[in-house]
Amino acid sequence: MLASKARPQIQKVLDPVSQWAARSSVSPDVVTIIGTIGVAGAALGFFTRGVFFLGTVVITLFVFSDLIDGVIARARGISSKWGAFLDSTSDRVGDSAIFGSLIIWYAGDGDSLPLVVAALVCLVAGSITSYVKARAEGLGFTCNVGFAERGERLLILLVAAGLYGLGVPYLLPAALWFLVGATTLTVVQRVVHVYRQWYRAGDPPAPFASTAAPTVPSGATPPSGAAASGRGATRRP
Repeated sequence: MLASKARPQIQKVLDPVSQWAARSSVSPDVVTIIGTIGVAGAALGFFTRGVFFLGTVVITLFVFSDLIDGVIARARGISSKWGAFLDSTSDRVGDSAIFGSLIIWYAGDGDSLPLVVAALVCLVAGSITSYVKARAEGLGFTCNVGFAERGERLLILLVAAGLYGLGVPYLLPAALWFLVGATTLTVVQRVVHVYRQWYRAGDPPAPFASTAAPTVPSGATPPSGAAASGRGATRRP
């Protein structure tokens, strides 16, 4: 939740640039796409080669587009469901590129199978975290909970990668293992949160439907619905 609370302060810093972009003809969708390409390209271009400090700087610059595109859309009054969809999808692409690049690095020159596993778990658990929230909200539940939302995970990883690139030992591996636990905990928290809402709503599980065809007495006319659907239309002696 830390990154979510810091977002308004970061937004104030970016407002002058965002307002200028809003007065121009720049499309927020284009900003989103450029930001995504930049994040993915920087991760694949730098992190896979172990160039963590410069990679972190470039990725961070493009990550800010995630804030700028929203300001542009709101300033022009063109916020839309499509924009929200594109933004969320782009986030998944960027996150996958970052953790995927770490997997490539540790599977190659990084030479650490445990950290390959850690980065892979972070990638998978992060995707599940996002899916749980999207699915819950699609069913009418709220799901704004979690120890480590996307902002926190990205902040921790980029800070650790940048300092690791400057020579601080063990920081990036420690951050990855921390994110393994934090992201897994977030998935559990969200599942429990949704379950509690469902339980309080008094929505009991539907009884198991019988798959057996109904017995029709000899000489009786099958129900009209059964005859129409072709189910249970055969008489039994």
